[in-house]
Amino acid sequence: MPQGSRAIVATSSALDLSIGIVVCVPCFRRPQHLRRTLESLADQRTDRRFAVVMVENDASGCGSVPVASEFLRAGRFPGLCVVEPRQGNCHAINAAFETAQATFPAATHFLMIDDDEIASRDWLELMVRAAEGTGADIVGGPVLQSFDDDTKRGLQRHPAFLPAYDSSGPVPIIYGCGNCLIRRPVFERLAGPAFDLRFNFLGGGDVDFFTRSRREGMKFHWVAEAVIVETVPNARTNPGWLALRGLRIGAINYHVQRKAARTPWLRARLLAKILALLPLSVLRAGRLFLTEHKALIALHPMIVAAGGVLAAIGIEPQPYKAQKVAS
Repeated sequence: MPQGSRAIVATSSALDLSIGIVVCVPCFRRPQHLRRTLESLADQRTDRRFAVVMVENDASGCGSVPVASEFLRAGRFPGLCVVEPRQGNCHAINAAFETAQATFPAATHFLMIDDDEIASRDWLELMVRAAEGTGADIVGGPVLQSFDDDTKRGLQRHPAFLPAYDSSGPVPIIYGCGNCLIRRPVFERLAGPAFDLRFNFLGGGDVDFFTRSRREGMKFHWVAEAVIVETVPNARTNPGWLALRGLRIGAINYHVQRKAARTPWLRARLLAKILALLPLSVLRAGRLFLTEHKALIALHPMIVAAGGVLAAIGIEPQPYKAQKVAS
């Protein structure tokens, strides 16, 4: 389906096409959380001019559109909101970045934040300053958790929630797009669509995108102070959800490596590696239990390894395939 099928449903009174920074926000059925996300963007402590592009990925409900429209009409920031009718994680993110690049031709820095996240006051300034000061092509920062149930704070040590790095500086790669900055030349150098649609319902399009960027020689930088906080509902702290997250991580890791394994020999090596991770994961689980003393955390390496094996035989979760909303 061509980009033209995306409908612009809200826009600010004026769009300055010379703006050099755009924040992208994919949205899906979290209007109350989105309000907090947009408040945090409107309250950024910076003199830099930036725009916000929001993508509603629930074409049937459009629950995010009224919130986006409210902020745009009030002039809290310039930007627009579009509806991407094709449902799925990668469709939404591609729509955000493609719309941002097309609408703001002078923009060189594209940031992303999810619609259940809150940016710290200096987030944008720190991310752009790092990109400018280091020449990095891609900049990442930590996503910390705010649990709905305060008793679950111990899960911050769970590998599914831990930031990739502890301190600022050059890094070999980043893994998540929920707190990232990507410079325009990255999109121009990689084949489109930026986020591979094979990851549309599984997730992991960001891991694949950053892996391809690394292979192209892109430079990565981490800014530990550019903090984003995500809201974690109770449904995402139960053992079932955490197990599903581990299986998904294993499946993503397999598929990213499978894309690079283009010969039968390389595919056979990958399968052997995936199978070898099963006994190794037991050792890793034992070490984690000795340090963390929590079975829920210690089991994670074993679940990830199992997810890779299951993906190799065609079994994988589809968390971004939305259920129909009852009328």
